[in-house]
Amino acid sequence: MKSLLERYQQVKEGQQFMSASAQAKFWQAEGERLRQQLHNLQENNRQLLGQHLSGLGLEDLSGLEKQLETSLHNIRLAKDQLTIDEIEEFNKKGNLVHQENVELHKELNIIHQENIYLQSKLNGQLEANGAITSSSSQCSIAARDGANLVRLELSKPHHAEKDEEPESPTLGYGEICVL
Repeated sequence: MKSLLERYQQVKEGQQFMSASAQAKFWQAEGERLRQQLHNLQENNRQLLGQHLSGLGLEDLSGLEKQLETSLHNIRLAKDQLTIDEIEEFNKKGNLVHQENVELHKELNIIHQENIYLQSKLNGQLEANGAITSSSSQCSIAARDGANLVRLELSKPHHAEKDEEPESPTLGYGEICVL
């Protein structure tokens, strides 16, 4: 391409002094040379594809084989580099996912430990206040929900008639206090 542009510049400079017939001959020769160059490139392409090899000698075929081996080697190097880059990217993503998974497991363990603590505290308070089936009029349960303290109270339901007593206390509409 550079040589073509250089020739164009030379011709352009030389055109000022050429006659019209000389310019026409020059451009005809230039067109013929470009047609021949195109034909050679097309023939070379066909040979690289394995077509029209009958006119080639042993030396030409060996050169073509070396050219194909070099091209194939370069293609494999490029493919290997892309594969290595993809593997590194997937390893980075895998490490990030693994770190996130570890963090989530830590959070899950903390929440699980808090849950066990709250359940043991709840069971301890239920036993301290008497069993749910006892006839006590009220049972209070406190638990921590994040930064808030939640207190649940177990009380007897309120009935329309005061003479009627339920058999055992039930979880009714007691107070729920968030402290």
